[in-house]
Amino acid sequence: MGRPHSRRTVSGHERAVSRAVASAVRDRTERGVGTPGGARRDGPRRQERPPVTGGRGTGKRRRNMKAARFYGREDIRIEEAAEPSPGPGQVKLRNAFAGICGSDLHFFFYPESLPFSLDEPHPLTGATLPQILGHEFSGTVVETGEGVTDVRVGDRCAVFPLAVSCGKCAACRRGLPFSCPLMGSLGSNVEGGGLSEFTVCDASKVHVLPAGVDLRMGALVEPMAVGWHAVARSGVRPGGSALVAGAGPIGIGAWFAFKARGVEKVLVSELSEDRRAIMATLGARVIDPVNEDLADAVASLTDGDGVDAAVDAAGAGAAVTSAMAGLVPGGRLVVAALHEHTMDFQPTRLMMGETEIVGAVGYRPEEFDEVIAAMADGFYDTTGWVRELPLESLVDALHSLRHGIGGKTLLRLG
Repeated sequence: MGRPHSRRTVSGHERAVSRAVASAVRDRTERGVGTPGGARRDGPRRQERPPVTGGRGTGKRRRNMKAARFYGREDIRIEEAAEPSPGPGQVKLRNAFAGICGSDLHFFFYPESLPFSLDEPHPLTGATLPQILGHEFSGTVVETGEGVTDVRVGDRCAVFPLAVSCGKCAACRRGLPFSCPLMGSLGSNVEGGGLSEFTVCDASKVHVLPAGVDLRMGALVEPMAVGWHAVARSGVRPGGSALVAGAGPIGIGAWFAFKARGVEKVLVSELSEDRRAIMATLGARVIDPVNEDLADAVASLTDGDGVDAAVDAAGAGAAVTSAMAGLVPGGRLVVAALHEHTMDFQPTRLMMGETEIVGAVGYRPEEFDEVIAAMADGFYDTTGWVRELPLESLVDALHSLRHGIGGKTLLRLG
């Protein structure tokens, strides 16, 4: 979901943030804030919900379900797990599709690189291993908890996975919960996730899909929202021009977002022949930045001016420097990709061009709705870049994605 996952040294600022929120965290945990259903936790262990005895929907007693549970490095098991029940203010979903994100690859292959500990319960949610993965998913409401009025049984939904943040740190105070050191997300460090038959979440986290957007497309809302947010951060207006560096799912999402926002002059730079072919099938202008002249292509696109904005969806230093070189004076580069390595660049270029570099992580709830509306208007096309596999193919899919297969993989859950 666009959250950095590389190992990093904890800064003095982050230690100060942790100290500042510690008392708030203890207070929130004691009062049940951020825990499923508001249930108080007297210790770090998980608490099972009682069988369904009320609420609206199926009315069935709790049973087991199939789920993908992560136990540790390269240890994820498709097994039976307790089927959840919704508490007050929550809904229960029968999941339909779930996407595999780059963060899921980090969980599976490099859990030590995650920006939080998997060995201790999360301080706000109490979640610990084994963890059901999957934060890009869609489903149908099958049961609602007490007090839920805005969502009904039978509604088809995309799920906004960010479940909790501390509410006290500088990021939270500025309205940036994805930058909170204690953020908690479904399929990551909150109980439950999309790679299971059923999930429970707060009713406020589901975004109902209109008739023209199916559940398959609904599972793409989350990754497409990452690209949408990056484009929103670019500030490009209709009729402008842009460069997208990298044609993985986030780069594809940025390309769709530019088009939906009326930006027709968009060039996509991608090393992979497979990914270039995908973008060409979608109708994009594509270039191989190694064997073709990117500067000439940008000049041709913009009559020699340079692009108004560029989105780094590649996570490579060369992509950043070449994108900066292609900006019009006063243009903006948006870094929306994880960089596993440091890079060198000449800051004088920023000064002379009065250009900007900004970051983009996650998305806002209203951007989920904007993506869904754009999908309903026909701006998104899954031709050639989305594949479906059964949940039992998860491990094989993780290995293939590790080796750079293009496009997006969705797991069928229903």
